[in-house]
Amino acid sequence: MRGLIRAAALLRQSQSRTWLPQPASIEKPLVSWISKHVSPFSSYKLYSTLETHETEVLIPPELLSSRSVLTPDRRIGEYEDLVTRVTNFRGEDRGFMVLAGDVFDVPIRTDIIHRVVKWQLAKRRQGTHSTKTISEVSGTGRKPWRQKGTGRARHGTLRGPQFRHGAACHGPKPRSHAIKLQKKVRRLGLKVALSARTAEGKLLVFEDLELPSHKTKNIVNYVSEMTDAKKVLLVDGGPLDDKLKLATRNLHYVNVLPSIGLNVYSILQHDTLVMTRDAVNRIVERMHTPINR
Repeated sequence: MRGLIRAAALLRQSQSRTWLPQPASIEKPLVSWISKHVSPFSSYKLYSTLETHETEVLIPPELLSSRSVLTPDRRIGEYEDLVTRVTNFRGEDRGFMVLAGDVFDVPIRTDIIHRVVKWQLAKRRQGTHSTKTISEVSGTGRKPWRQKGTGRARHGTLRGPQFRHGAACHGPKPRSHAIKLQKKVRRLGLKVALSARTAEGKLLVFEDLELPSHKTKNIVNYVSEMTDAKKVLLVDGGPLDDKLKLATRNLHYVNVLPSIGLNVYSILQHDTLVMTRDAVNRIVERMHTPINR
């Protein structure tokens, strides 16, 4: 805003100097010419300009911002097959792999993610909470005192909720907290989570997860070389390697899962997702399997 005020002041001082309009071109995208009916603030590729009519005085080019504005190379959620580079822990080139567009490039739906996470957290609750009712609490069943004549309130038992060591009124009982969610919604939630990590550039595809030894320092060195990797989830296709489990079990920021155990909540808890080629193939096959009604 202060830049516009300064520009207006310079315009008032330079009435004798009129900046002649220059046609817009690809070689000089400093001033992009638009229709008179369009808002005066417009953008042309990587430049921001302020447009005026031909009869008005243009703002000097040195007052305009030339800061680059990065735009995504592609639109997200177009169901397009993606090609990614395949590497390993040592950064060696292992070729390329095609990611199915209907699994790794679906529209981002935060409402679906919310429903799946809510279902997942509710289903994993144990539900073993239990309190004793008046028939279960320990105590005598005798009437504490006679009905009349004592001046006290009438009671028929000392096991009521108003007494010490008495029962719990309307307390919890063991039950299941699971809620129902359609299979197609659960499957869509996993696709959205995978697509979000792919769009962020946080999905890495490895040829395998083989380690030279079970030492934790190997994983620490490999993770430290990853770009902006604060918490990493390693997903393998089949059963996990014993060396990998021993090397990662003492690191709170590195977790491992088989492809059959990959879920939305675990993906959201980790900012970097590393999947093997076998894991990607198994996930795509699982997503393409028809749902049993």
